[in-house]
Amino acid sequence: METTILGYPRIGGRRELKKATELWWAGRISAGELEEVASGLRRATWETLRDAGLDAIPSNTFSLYEHVLDMAVLFGAVPERFAGLSGLDAYFAMARGSDGVRRVAQAGCLPILPTTTIGSFPQTESIRKARADHRARRIDDSTYQAAMHTEIDRVIALQEDIGLDVLVHGEPERNDMVQYFAERLDGFAATDHGWVQSYGTRYVRPPILHSDVNRPGPITVNWTAYAQSRTSKPVKGMLTGPVTMLAWSFVRDDQPLADTARQVALAIREEISDLEAAGIRIIQVDEPALRELLPLRRASRDAYLGWAVDAFRLATSGAADSTQIHTHMCYSEFGEIIGAINDLDADVTSIEAARSRMEFLADLRVAGYERGIGPGIHDIHSPRVPATAEMTDALRRALETIDPGRLWVNPDCGLKTRSYAEAEPALRNLVAAAHRARASIDSPAPGDSSQRPSRPVRPRALRQARTTD
Repeated sequence: METTILGYPRIGGRRELKKATELWWAGRISAGELEEVASGLRRATWETLRDAGLDAIPSNTFSLYEHVLDMAVLFGAVPERFAGLSGLDAYFAMARGSDGVRRVAQAGCLPILPTTTIGSFPQTESIRKARADHRARRIDDSTYQAAMHTEIDRVIALQEDIGLDVLVHGEPERNDMVQYFAERLDGFAATDHGWVQSYGTRYVRPPILHSDVNRPGPITVNWTAYAQSRTSKPVKGMLTGPVTMLAWSFVRDDQPLADTARQVALAIREEISDLEAAGIRIIQVDEPALRELLPLRRASRDAYLGWAVDAFRLATSGAADSTQIHTHMCYSEFGEIIGAINDLDADVTSIEAARSRMEFLADLRVAGYERGIGPGIHDIHSPRVPATAEMTDALRRALETIDPGRLWVNPDCGLKTRSYAEAEPALRNLVAAAHRARASIDSPAPGDSSQRPSRPVRPRALRQARTTD
């Protein structure tokens, strides 16, 4: 009788494989270092089985991820969408999804340093009056829709004339980024006079989240699809994320916030699916309150960031590889949550940077952040119109840290609180600054190492809620 076994634990006595693999995913060790750990574990297994006295030692008990994937790679059963990758990039992309695959699916649509806005455009008196008249039933649905379409036409035409690359519909129909959605979701109630100061002279009416959240039907699809029908340029769908919906509402306290966040996330997930079906290929899910809800006690922070990130990814994980997911964050100390921002798995994150003069870029450098990033170069909370040279200088500072292929050009926040007299010249200067920066990349100064090619793409997690062991 001969002795053998069919398999053997491969993770390592101190979980060496898990640790090394996750370090490689994070870009903190090289492929060679990961292979060295794997080779050592294989050798240790063979020696252990030999010393145990087995007659036949199996040679294929090891896998970097799992055996079915190994067989697919062995026989070349690789889906076409991974054809642009090789080696460990291809292997883990098939296992977990990949920035590389997503970037291939999204490639070729935009120029370098693409320009866009965060979402809202100035809300004029006529827009506000039309909304008020419709709410009071002084005008019917068709009259209201015509008024909103007229404003959307105006915003689309203006953006095309300015030369922006990714357009928005301007959000004329929205009273507030949270209240608007709450009024169209089951489980929320809105108030008529429950005003709360947001900042300065900006007041909002936080909704009340009182029961289970459901989405009766599409919320933004008709407006966004109409805007897309008016231009050949991509129009970005604009949604509010689950964490911000909770942070800026009065929320039920009879169940954990994490459970409520998942309900909101599922509603947003359905909206994203409908936007995709309507032909929208760039969708922004704003989470300006992600840092705001961070617990003061450090011991509670990991749990909060865990469910907050999971909710965002639950909302966005159904999007196709060809759909580019954006998020946006407002004024905060981002260094404390840079890991969570990365874990959101958004393709592009736009973030406040004008007032801080790009200070958070140091945090990105330390964290090794490699996703798309849009550091704001126009402080929209000020009526001041920044000059083209000023914004060009801001982009120059950004390019010292961010690869040109990952850098987006945008204001700090939405333009809702600004007038057209302020917003239009600022956007024209922003586009002019992007053109200047593109020219400097095409023709870098002698010895200038800041305009370097993009770093190799590391695989990242498939868009799904995280699991922990």
